[in-house]
Amino acid sequence: MSLSSSTRTPSQGARAAGRSAGGSSTRLPGSRERRPALAALAVILILLGAAGSALIALNSGNRSDFVAISQDSLPPGHKLEAKDLSRGDLAGATGGLIPWSEASKYLGHYTTTWLYKDQFVTPKNLTVDDKPPIPAGGALVGVSLEAGRAPSDGLNVGDIVSVIRVPTANQDGGSPVTLVKAAMVTSSAGAITDARTSANSSLNVTILIPADQISTVSAAAAAKSLTVAKLPAGTPTDVSRNGGSN
Repeated sequence: MSLSSSTRTPSQGARAAGRSAGGSSTRLPGSRERRPALAALAVILILLGAAGSALIALNSGNRSDFVAISQDSLPPGHKLEAKDLSRGDLAGATGGLIPWSEASKYLGHYTTTWLYKDQFVTPKNLTVDDKPPIPAGGALVGVSLEAGRAPSDGLNVGDIVSVIRVPTANQDGGSPVTLVKAAMVTSSAGAITDARTSANSSLNVTILIPADQISTVSAAAAAKSLTVAKLPAGTPTDVSRNGGSN
C-alpha cells in the first residue's frame, strides 16, 4: 500500500481568515477620515487669528500720549525747556508716566537723573518745583540706608529728614550727633524691605545738605553709622532751595 500526500497552497481567503483570527491589523486613516480633523484645525486657527486681531485693535484704541525726551541726553540739574520734550504714545500699563496734557506744568523744573532720547518721563525724574537741585552753599550726597536706619515705609522725593550719626558697636559710650537738622530728599530708590521676598534690602536716597557737612555725612554713610528721621512736611531746611541757608 502506498500513501501519497499533496501540498496545497492556502487560498487568499484562508490567509485573510488566519490573520483575522490571529490578530488585528494596523492601518493608517484614509484621506476621507483626515478631512474633518483638518477642517476643524483650520477653523480653530481662523478663530485664533480673529481674536488676536481684535485684541490688537482694542489695545491700539487705548493708546495715550505721554511726555518723552527729544534731546539725545539731558544731565542731572538740567532746566527743562519745551524743546527738550516730545510726545510719545503708549498702551497698557502706563502708571507713573507724565501725561502729555500736563507737560507745561514741568517746564522750568530740573532733572534729577540722566534722561535719554525717547525715554518717557516720570515725576521722580524731575524736581518737585522750579528751584535748582543744588543751590549755592548746598551739596547733594547719596546715602544707602538699611533696616533700622530709615522709616520702614521708605522716603519720597521732597521729604524732609534729620541726619544723625550714631555710635557703632565698637564705640562704647559714644553719643548720637545730629549732622544736619533738616535735609531735603531729592531722589529715592529701593526699599528697606524687598516687596517680593520680604528680605532686608537697601534704601538709596540723595539728600541736599550744607556743603560744609559733605565730609562728615559721607564718612558716616560709608561707616554705616548714619540714620535719618522723617520730619513734618514744610519743615525749614538747613539749605534753602532758593539758595543759601534758612
